[in-house]
Amino acid sequence: MIKNYLYITATVFLLFTIISCKDSKTVVKESNTEVTELKEIPEVEESAIDIKKDISDFIPKNYVPFDTIKGDFNKDGLEDCILIIKGTDKSKIVTDEYRGELDRNRRGIIALLNKNGGYELAVKNYDCFSSENEDGGVYYAPELYIEVKNDKLYVDYAHGRYGYWKYTFRYQNSDFELIGYDASSNHGPVILTETSINFLTRKKIVNQNVNENTYDGDEIFEKTETKIARTKLLKLSEIKDFDELHLYDE
Repeated sequence: MIKNYLYITATVFLLFTIISCKDSKTVVKESNTEVTELKEIPEVEESAIDIKKDISDFIPKNYVPFDTIKGDFNKDGLEDCILIIKGTDKSKIVTDEYRGELDRNRRGIIALLNKNGGYELAVKNYDCFSSENEDGGVYYAPELYIEVKNDKLYVDYAHGRYGYWKYTFRYQNSDFELIGYDASSNHGPVILTETSINFLTRKKIVNQNVNENTYDGDEIFEKTETKIARTKLLKLSEIKDFDELHLYDE
């Protein structure tokens, strides 16, 4: 009886030891897995800022520089750069019966931030402007002027005796956002209508000349003030064609 008892006791102890060791290995394995998982650090992609010394390095293939405008548009005291570029597609060069060979390639804009002597890309739009050789009908086509002044970017179209229209942009939210629009519709020296839109206050003011059959300086204006529906500011990078912007209808 004593031998049987000792045998059974030894057997139970052996089984208990084996099970305990097995469980201990399992716990260690699971613990190693958890530690391994804790040590895994996800890779974080950091987009390196591309600083270039030469502004020509920002001009894309199949484009050439057309104009360069300097001015501080991000209020850091450094002189930034606006590049106007032009396409070089040979199929866009046409021959006009009266004007000869015309380059109808579209133009675009590249805004560069000054980074202590180098430049960083801020905004780009490669094809938003028509060419300088468009057909103006019985008159010349509107002339494009770009200016940086008082921390703002102005895109100005002058159309001689027919008036002008101007877009005012401010650099914010990593883009140029349209904050203002001004236009004048003229008949020679006589102003017919003046329109001003403030997209920040959503206010539109129209001065209508009610004395059209007059000479310069004798205009009589009636002022109309309304609220516009647009709430989201238009971004320069998203404008496909300035010729298709009909903001006076806002």
